[in-house]
Amino acid sequence: MSITIYHNPDCGTARNTLAMIRQSGEEPEVIEYLKTPPSREKLVGLISSMGMRPRDLLRQKGTPYVELGLGDERWSDGELIDFMVAHPILINRPIVVTPLGTKLCRPSEAVLDILPNPDIGPFTKEDGEVVIDSDGRRVR
Repeated sequence: MSITIYHNPDCGTARNTLAMIRQSGEEPEVIEYLKTPPSREKLVGLISSMGMRPRDLLRQKGTPYVELGLGDERWSDGELIDFMVAHPILINRPIVVTPLGTKLCRPSEAVLDILPNPDIGPFTKEDGEVVIDSDGRRVR
């Protein structure tokens, strides 16, 4: 089975998502997208697979979003993709690809919807938030 995560190790959401994947029994391909950004073609494919618009994948916090004026509706989808290719920090994360689909996993527990084995047992996020309780029930 093949699972890929576009990951930023400095991001708590990405770390929690990766931990849930691993707790499901899978060792994913981890792509640190700031070190190895996706090509334009790959990014277009990911956006299409997620069924979202490029604008929906833009990250604002901690990025040049404001400085580049990306909140302005004048930018076309193609131009927004060009910005993400030029500035990978603009790509929101984590993006996870599994045989069941591709998803922006925000919040991190969204990954459970596309894991082949979502019964991962109890899971608590780094910040102490319980996602799956001791009885195996999703809390959220």
